[in-house]
Amino acid sequence: MAEAFRFSHLLTVAEGDMDELGHANNVQYLRWVQDVAGAHWRAIVPAEALGRYVWVVREHRIRYLQAALAGDVLRATTWVGEMRGAQCQRFTRLEREADGVLLSEAETQWVLLDPQSRRPVRVGEEVVAWLQNKP
Repeated sequence: MAEAFRFSHLLTVAEGDMDELGHANNVQYLRWVQDVAGAHWRAIVPAEALGRYVWVVREHRIRYLQAALAGDVLRATTWVGEMRGAQCQRFTRLEREADGVLLSEAETQWVLLDPQSRRPVRVGEEVVAWLQNKP
């Protein structure tokens, strides 16, 4: 199997992301996982096609390995795994940019929906090509 196309972007941990223990709240990690998936999708899909599809989360699995602190710059990296039927497996890593320390790993099952009917639709060749970065 070929190496999966990986998409990354940077984010900065805000003071408002902190919990009572002084590190980023677990819910923020989940938000970052969803944010990088959305950023990836918007980066690869032609503008005229964005309204033709909607992704929703079916399941998140996340491991918290290290704390993120206010002011930390994080690199969020995501890539797609198996695609089957209407489902798409996506992996995400959150690393501290300064030292490369892995803070969190996540696996998310996404389901592709038709935006009008809101019913699942098969991940077609066009979508697969975008996700695998094949023109």
